[in-house]
Parts: sequence; structure tokens; C-alpha cells
Amino acid sequence: MKIFKQIGIGLLATACFAGSAAAQAELVFWQHGAGNPWEGPIFGKIVEDFNASQTEWKVRLQQFPQNAYNDSVTAAALSNELPDIIDVDGPVMPNWAWAGYLAPLEISDADLKGFLPGTIGKWQGKVYSVGLWDAAVALTTRKSTLDKYGIRVPTLDQPWTGEEFNAALAKIKESGDFDYPLDLAMADKSEWYPYAFSPFLQSFGGDIVDRATYKSADNVLNGDAALKFGEWWQSLFKDGMVPGTSQDPADKASGFLQGKYAMIWSGNWMAADQIKAFGDDVLFLPAPNFGHGSKIGAASWQLAVSQKSKHKDGASAFIRFATQDKYQAMFSDASGLVPATASAAQMTENYKAGGKMAVFYDLSARQAMVRPVTPGYVVQARVFQKALADIADGADVATTLDAAVDEIDADIANNQGYGQ
Repeated sequence: MKIFKQIGIGLLATACFAGSAAAQAELVFWQHGAGNPWEGPIFGKIVEDFNASQTEWKVRLQQFPQNAYNDSVTAAALSNELPDIIDVDGPVMPNWAWAGYLAPLEISDADLKGFLPGTIGKWQGKVYSVGLWDAAVALTTRKSTLDKYGIRVPTLDQPWTGEEFNAALAKIKESGDFDYPLDLAMADKSEWYPYAFSPFLQSFGGDIVDRATYKSADNVLNGDAALKFGEWWQSLFKDGMVPGTSQDPADKASGFLQGKYAMIWSGNWMAADQIKAFGDDVLFLPAPNFGHGSKIGAASWQLAVSQKSKHKDGASAFIRFATQDKYQAMFSDASGLVPATASAAQMTENYKAGGKMAVFYDLSARQAMVRPVTPGYVVQARVFQKALADIADGADVATTLDAAVDEIDADIANNQGYGQ
């Protein structure tokens, strides 16, 4: 009888252990950073820490090259094989949510307290994604350059007006000391165009689409404000203030460092090399104010939960775990990206109070504006990119913007307003 009891207890213990092991659900996490020297190791560390922190779920990381990632997600969605957790570029999130790829996160307002607005992916009143970092753009130059030409150093509280900015470019051009006064990185014909340049349009008072309804681009992409922006944009190229669309990619990467350009419209991801080259002489300046405030782009890669996941609670738990300040700080120290919270910024070398890149956090907090929050943005971005390139190359401004509006509005109509 005692032997039976002992065996029974042993069998019961074995069964309980097996049941516990079986209950640990696997969560597959797709991420776009294959080959990146810092994303893989840090996300690997987060996965390892999360798996060790609890016994209910086990995350498995799978990375893809960035240039193949979105296609992989789309193909998986079509074949009903999406993983549990995916990362998504912030402005693309509404399209994936509308298409049924994503589920709202199980995350509270308290979990997101203190996060930069650009790191929270919200569509139709629900949070679908959250990022561990953001990216910010600044007008980068050298103090010695501005001093040489008697140009005021702008601040966040007193940025250059459009008139001051144009006058500064003209004065530098007249000197003949540089190939161009400003580099806009026109060689980067990608998401850079809407991310970096649509804030100029918005500062003029226009936009890519009417954000009040998201039903049309009419009167915002081709209205009076947009026409003024377009004429100004074209004048930069016509007057030789910036390199054109045929810019050598090598000059985009190093022209400012080599002294070819007096200023460069560039992001925090390039700041470390600029600081290394020029030390305390480098300045990261706010965007000019063309009448409707100084604006820069916002929203980078963010974490989301697949609609097809059978363990949305576990996937959301992993995302909440991953957004801890200490992991934000790891990413920032490794890459120079802007931490999502002020508390994480204080844990970093570059963004803590007095840090050499702290201004980028302030720029994100005070000037950043997300790109249009609509499923149609993926089309609108391409249309906007082409329109700006065409105008830079000399196309008629009004005709080009009218054509862009027609294309955007046709896409919205063809998709029944994208549910907005």
C-alpha cells in the first residue's frame, strides 16, 4: 500500500511537471534587423531575460533583412502564418491594423506614461504598437560657420523664421566657400522624403492629406499653403542652395564632414560621427518656422501583436517587458537613437542631462509630428515622394501637386475611405 502511494505520488508529480512544461506557450517574434550589429544582440538579451522572468511563455526571436521584411510579413498574412509578435515601422502601422495583421495591445495608459508621442502607435483610438526609441532630425551645422557669416544661432524657443533661414542660405552661398549651403540628402529616395520633408510642408500650413477626415488631400496638398511650400522647395534647387535628385550617395554620407556643405538636414543616427569630427563646434538646430510652427518627423520601428496570435496576452506581456527603461537605454547607447522616455534618457551617455545629443530628445518632445495616421499613408508617401522629386527637377508646382491630390484621392476612394 505504501509502495502504491509512493508510485502514485511520483506519477502525480510527473504529470504535474509535464502539464507545467506543456503550458509554456511559444511566442514567435519577427524583427527586421538581421545583420544589424546591435539590434540582434539587444533583442536577444530582452528575449533571454523575459524567458527567464516567468514560466508561462517562451519567446523565440527570428530576424529578417530590413529590405525583405515588409514583404515577408505581407506574405505571411496572406497565408495565415503571421507570428505572435512583429515589429512595424510607425507610419505603416495603421495600414497593417486596417488590413487585419495587428491586434490592439493589452497595455494601459500607466504603462505608457512618459513615452514620447511618436513612440506610441495609435489608430482609431486604440494602441497597436509601441517603440523603444524614436528618431529626430536637426539642422546640423558648425558654430564657427554661423559666427563667420554673422548668423544668429537659433534655439528651440526662438527658431529661425523662414525669412531668416532663407537669408542664411543666401549669405553662405554668396561666400562661395561651399559647394552648397545645405544638404537635404536628396540621394536617399526612400521614406526619407515624407519623413524629413513633409514637416516643411506642414510648417507652411499644408499637409499630405486632410487629417480632419483622412478622406481627401484636396486643399491641403494643393492649397495656397502647399503652393507656397512648393515654390520655396523648387527655389532651393533652382537657386543652387542644395544638391538635386542626382546627388552622389557618397556626398550624402560624408559631404558635410568633408566641408562640401555648410549645413545638413540630418538625423540623430549621424550625430556621433559629426560630434567626432567637430567636437563642441557642431550644432544641432531646430527646424525653421515657416509660419505654422517648427516641425520634424516622428515615429520609428515599434513592437506589435499579430491578430492571428493565440496568445495575445503573452505577446503583450513581452512588449510591456521590453519597453523597460533599461532596454531603451541599451538601444540608445548602442545606436544613438532617442530613448522613448525621459527617465531612460537619463540612463544613457548621450541623452542624459548635459549629454552631447540631449537636444534630439528635446526636439522630439517639442517639435515632432507623426506622419498621417491612416492606412492610406503607404500610398500617400510614395505619391508625395515622387511629387517632391519632380518639383525639385523643375516640374510645374501647381500641376504636380494637383496630380498628387488626384492620385491620393483615387486611392482613398478605391479603398472605401480605409474605414475612416
